[in-house]
Amino acid sequence: MMDLVLKNGVLPDGSRADIAIADGKIAAIEPRFSGEAVEMLDLDGYLVSPPFVDSHFHLDTTLTAGLIRHNASGTLFEGIQIWKETKPHLTEENIYARARKLCEMTISQGTLAIRSHVDISDPDLRAVRALVRLREDLKPWMTIQLVAFPQDGFFRMAGAVELLVRALDMGLDLVGGIPHYERTTLQGGESIDALFRLAADRALPIDMHCDETDDPNSRHVETMAACAVRYGLQGRVTGSHLTSMHSMDNAYADKLIGLLAESGLAAVSNPLINMTLSGRYDTYPKRRGLARIPELLRAGVPVGFGHDCVMDPWYRLGSHDMLEVASMGLHAAQMTSESEMAACFSSVTDMAAGILGLDSYGLKVGNPADLVVLQACSVLDALRLRPCRLYVLRNGRVISRTEPRLSQLTLAEERTVDLARI
Repeated sequence: MMDLVLKNGVLPDGSRADIAIADGKIAAIEPRFSGEAVEMLDLDGYLVSPPFVDSHFHLDTTLTAGLIRHNASGTLFEGIQIWKETKPHLTEENIYARARKLCEMTISQGTLAIRSHVDISDPDLRAVRALVRLREDLKPWMTIQLVAFPQDGFFRMAGAVELLVRALDMGLDLVGGIPHYERTTLQGGESIDALFRLAADRALPIDMHCDETDDPNSRHVETMAACAVRYGLQGRVTGSHLTSMHSMDNAYADKLIGLLAESGLAAVSNPLINMTLSGRYDTYPKRRGLARIPELLRAGVPVGFGHDCVMDPWYRLGSHDMLEVASMGLHAAQMTSESEMAACFSSVTDMAAGILGLDSYGLKVGNPADLVVLQACSVLDALRLRPCRLYVLRNGRVISRTEPRLSQLTLAEERTVDLARI
C-alpha cells in the first residue's frame, strides 16, 4: 500500500509516468502503477519536476529595498554602499523575519534548496546568527546552505579575517570571497590564496563572488582554478558571477574556460542581476555582462543559475521564481536549441543540485519524494509560461497547493482556456 500515487504525470524527459510514494520516498516510477494507495492524484498530463534549486542568493539583504534609499545609478558599487549604510539599522530578528518571508514565498514556487551568501562584515554577526537559526528552523521544508561572505573585502576591511573565522566557527557551510573588491589586483589574488588555504584546512567547499565587473582584465577566476588544484579542492569550488568573461577577447576566454574545466570548477550565473548591473558605464554598444554560459557548458563546466537578489539595494524587482531566472538566462545567452533550453532548466534543477552537492536529489526510485507539479506539459512550456506550481511535495507530503490558472472566455460561446494546453 502506497501513501500517495501521482498518476499520469509528464517527466522532464517528456515520458509519461505514475510516481508512487511510500514512507516519504519515491517507491516506483512506472508507465502505469497498478498497486493501491491511500491517496491518488491525477495530474492529467502536467509536468512533474524535481524541486528548483537557487545556486546563489543573499537572504540577509532581501526585502530591504528603499529602507535607507534606492540605488539611483543601478551599479554594483552603489548597491554595496547602500548596504553599508543599511547594516547598522538591522537587528537579528529583522533579518530572520525578512529571510523567512522570502523562503516561505519561494517554497510555494517549488524552490526547496538555496545557497545563500551571508555578509560577515558586521562585528556582531547578526546576519550569521539569524540565518543559522533559519537554516535549522526550515530544515523540514527546505535545504539552506550558508556561505561566509566578506562583502566589504577580506583584506580591504579591517577585522574581516577574524570575523570570517568566527562565522565559520558558528556553523557556516562554505568559504566565500570577493577578490575583485580588494584594493589591488595583487591583494585580490592574495585573498583567494588565503581563503583557499582556510577552506582546505577546514575541509570546506568554496563559493566566491568573482570578476563581477565589466573589466576584461579582472581575471581572478584563473587564480581560483589554480588554487583548486594546489589545495586539492577540485569539484568543491564555485565561481559566482564571472561577468568579466562577457568582455574578454575570445582567445583568452577559450584558454580560461579550458582551465576551469581542467580544475573542476563550477560556475554560477545570475542572469537577472548580472544583466541589470552590468554595462552601466557604457553608452552604445551596451554590454549585458554574463558568464559565457554556452561555452562553459560545452567545455563540461557545470553552470547553475541563481536569483541573487529580491528587492534589495542591487535589485528592486523579483519574486524568487527560478523559472524566471532560467528564462532570462535562456534569452540573454541565446540558448534556444532543444538541448540548450534543457540545460537552462537543468541549471535550476539537476545541474544546480550537483553544484550544491545535494545528496539523493532527483526523480529516482529510493530518493526522497521532493517534487513539484507544474501547470505545464513540458520543460519548454515551463520555461515559456512560468506556470503556477500546483503541488509542492517535501518527503512525500504536500506542503503547498495552488489552484490552476484558468481563463473563462465569453466570445461566441463560453469556454475555459488553459495556457498549458495551447
